[in-house]
Amino acid sequence: MIHYILQTIAFQLFFLLAYDVFLKRDTFFNWNRMYLLVTSILSLILPFIKINSLKEVLPQNYIVSLPEVVLGQTNTNINDTIALDTVVLENNSFPYWELIFYIGVFIAFSLFLFKVIKIFVLVLKNPKQSIGNIVLVELINSNAAFSFFSYIFLGEHIKEEDKESILKHELIHAQQKHTLDLLFFEVLRIVFWFNPLVYMYQNRMATLHEFIADANAVKHQNKSEYYQNLLEQVFETKKISFINTFFKQSLIKKRIVMLSKTKSKQIHLFKYALLIPMVLGMLVYTSAEAQDKPNISSEIELNKFSYSLGKDEELVGEKKEIHEKYESFLKNNKDYVSWGYIDKKNDIVKYSVHSVKEKVPNGFSKSEVSFPDGSSYIIYYNISYFDWGNTETPKELSEKEKKERKEELLKLKEEYKSALEVPFAVIDQVPIFPGCENITKEEQKKCISNNIAKHVNQNFNIDLANKLSLTGKQRINVIFKINKEGNVIGIRSRAPHPDLEAEAIRVINTLPKMIPGKHKGKNVVVPYSLPIIFQIADKIEEKASDVIPLDEVEVPFAVIENVPIYPGCEDLASNIEKKKCMSDNISEFVAKNFNTKIANQNELSGRQRINVIFKIDKEGNITGVRSRAPHPALEAEAIRVISSLPKMKPGIQRGKPVTVPYSLPIIFDIEEKTKMLDEVTITDDLSASNVVPFAVVEEPPIFPGCENLSKADQKECVANEVALHVNKNFNTKLATELGLAGRQRINVIFKIDKEGNIIDIRSRAPHPDLEAEAKRVVKSLPKFKPGSHNGKIVTVPYSLPIIFQVSE
Repeated sequence: MIHYILQTIAFQLFFLLAYDVFLKRDTFFNWNRMYLLVTSILSLILPFIKINSLKEVLPQNYIVSLPEVVLGQTNTNINDTIALDTVVLENNSFPYWELIFYIGVFIAFSLFLFKVIKIFVLVLKNPKQSIGNIVLVELINSNAAFSFFSYIFLGEHIKEEDKESILKHELIHAQQKHTLDLLFFEVLRIVFWFNPLVYMYQNRMATLHEFIADANAVKHQNKSEYYQNLLEQVFETKKISFINTFFKQSLIKKRIVMLSKTKSKQIHLFKYALLIPMVLGMLVYTSAEAQDKPNISSEIELNKFSYSLGKDEELVGEKKEIHEKYESFLKNNKDYVSWGYIDKKNDIVKYSVHSVKEKVPNGFSKSEVSFPDGSSYIIYYNISYFDWGNTETPKELSEKEKKERKEELLKLKEEYKSALEVPFAVIDQVPIFPGCENITKEEQKKCISNNIAKHVNQNFNIDLANKLSLTGKQRINVIFKINKEGNVIGIRSRAPHPDLEAEAIRVINTLPKMIPGKHKGKNVVVPYSLPIIFQIADKIEEKASDVIPLDEVEVPFAVIENVPIYPGCEDLASNIEKKKCMSDNISEFVAKNFNTKIANQNELSGRQRINVIFKIDKEGNITGVRSRAPHPALEAEAIRVISSLPKMKPGIQRGKPVTVPYSLPIIFDIEEKTKMLDEVTITDDLSASNVVPFAVVEEPPIFPGCENLSKADQKECVANEVALHVNKNFNTKLATELGLAGRQRINVIFKIDKEGNIIDIRSRAPHPDLEAEAKRVVKSLPKFKPGSHNGKIVTVPYSLPIIFQVSE
C-alpha cells in the first residue's frame, strides 16, 4: 500500500511539473482541464498496469546481467509445492499507520459533509427562483457570488449593473459541469488527505474554471468593464473548495492577466504530446518493476542446471538442489528450454538447459510443465529409439517398428516422470489428513489446508516472541513433503531468528501420519510450502537490556546531549552556544585554509558547491572525510582542509563518548562581485591593480559630460548615458532576423580600467548573435574619466542587464 502511494505521488509530481512548466501559460483552457483530469486518473491506475512486453525494453545483448547475490539465506525453491493458506498466529496488534489513515479519512469526510450541509442550508434559508434549469439563490445581507451545480448564489448587495456579467460568468460554470471536476478532486482529498499534490491539482483546476468562464463571459461584454467589475468589488468569498466563486481575491490578478493575453497559437498544442513519452516511461517503470528476477544473459554456464536421474532414484541431496535451480531458472528465463533425453541403455533420463535459438534435434517432442501459480516452462523429450551416438539411423526401421518403439519410449518417459515429486495442483489423489477421507477431492484439498493451519495455531509456542524480544510482523516460510508412506519428511524453514525456524520445524514434525498421495495408481511424494505469519504486539516499555549501547552507533548532531566542542568553545554555557561556536570556527577555519587559487589553476568559474561529510570520533579526531564537487581538485582540497581541523573534545550521549557525523556545504563563488560589500576588503595600502566595486568606490568613473555634478548625480548620469547609448546603437532588427519573439534578457559584465577604457566585456543571452551585438555596443562606449579610491586610480567592474522586448 505504501509503495502504491509513493508511486502515485511521484507520478502526480511529474504530471504537475509538466503542466506548470509547459502548459499553464497557454490559453488552451479546455485542453488543460482535460489534461488535469486525465493525469490525475492515470496517476492512480498506472501503478497497477504491468505490461509484460515492456519488461525487456532493451535487447538482452545490450544488458549486462550480474549473477544473483543472496546474503544470509539459503536458496530454497518452492516452485512445485503447494501454496497452503497462510497461517496467522493470534496475538495481533492493529497497525498504527492504518489507524492514522482512517482517522484522517474520517476527518476529511466530516469536513466535506459539513461544507455540503452548509450549501444546502443556504439554499433553504434564502429566497430563490428558477430560470429554466438554473436556480438563482439570493444571499441575504451578502455580496458573495458563486455556483454549485445548477445553483447560482448572488449576494443582495451586489450592484444591479454588475449582476448581469456575474450571472453570465456563473452560467458557464453551471453549463460546463465544473462542480463535477472539483467534487472529483474533493473525493481524492478525502482518500489521499495526506497528499499535498491532490490539493494542488484541485487549486489548478479551480483556476482553470475561472479562466474558462471569463473567456466565455467577455465574448458578450467589453473587457475594460469586466476588469473594472473584478477590481471594484468588496469581496466576501465563501471558503468552500468545491464551489466556483466569482470573487476570489487570490485569483483576480491571474484572471486579468490571462484575459489580456493574446490567444495561444495552434502549433503550441504539440506540447500535449509530452504526455505520451511520460506515460510510456511510467509504464516501463511499473512493468519492469513487476519482474520477479532479472533475465540472465546467454553467457551463463548452462551445464550447472543439467543432471541425470535413474528410473528408481529418489530426487534428494545434490541432485535435488540442481533440480530446484533448474526449474527456477527455466521458470524465470523464457529464452531457455529443457531437453529431456531418455537413455534406455543406462536406464536414466538426462535433463539439460538450452537456448531457444538452439536447433532441437529430430525425434524430440515438445511438452509444457506447469506450476500451481500458473507459470510454466517448455521441455523437449527425446522419443526416438536411438541413443545419441548410435550408428543406426531411423531409415533402417519399418514404420511399424518406429511406431512400436515410439510408444515404448513414451511409456518409459511417463515412468520416469512418475518417479519424481508430483505437484499438488496436478496430482490425481492428494494426501489425506486423518478425518478428511469421506469427502470429494476438492474438499480434501481444503480440509488438509485447514487442519494443518489449525494444528500449527494450537501447537506453536507464541511466548517465544517475548523470550526473543521480537516485535511486529514475523514471517516464517516452511517447506516439507508427505512421502509415499504418508510421513512428513524433508522439513526446512526460514525465519528472522533461528529459534523461530526450530520451533516451526518442531511443530510440523508433530503432524499426524496421512494417507499418501497417488498419481497414475502409484504412491508419490508430494511437496508443500507453508507460510506462517506471526504478528507480535508492539512493546510499550523498553527494557534496559534491549537498548543498543551508544558506543556502537553514531549519534546525530541535532539530538546529541553534549555536542563535540571546538577548542576555545569550552566555557560556553549551553549546547546551542557551543553548536554555533563550532559552526563559526569551522567556517572560519575553512575560509582561511582553503586554497582559492585552485580555481584559476583549473580554469573554474562561477559558483562551485562542495559537499563534505565527516565524523568526529570518540577521541575527538576527524575521520571518514568524503567530499563531492564539480572537479576532483576541489574534492581533494576540501578533504585536505577538513582533515586538518584541530582535535576536539568528543560528543557525549548518556555519559559515554560517541561518534558524531557532520555534513558541511562549501560555496565557492569564483565570479567577481559587483555588489557584495562584505566580500571585498579595502585597505589603506590598496594596490593600483585592485578592482573596487562600484558600490564602495569613492570616486566612480565619469561619463563624458557628467563631470560637473554631485557624486550622487554623477552615478545617475552615468547610468542614464550608458542606457541611452545602448538604445541608440543596438541593432533591434537582429531579433526579427533571428526569428526571436517576446522578452529577451542579455546580461553584460565589463570593467572600466585605470585609463578609462572599456575592457573584459562578457555577455550572456539566449542567442550567440545577441551576445556578440551586446559586446559590440558596450565596446563602443566613449572613454570615461577613471574611478579612484583612497587617492589612487582603480579598475571598476560593472554589470548591465539589457531587456530586449520583441513585438509578436
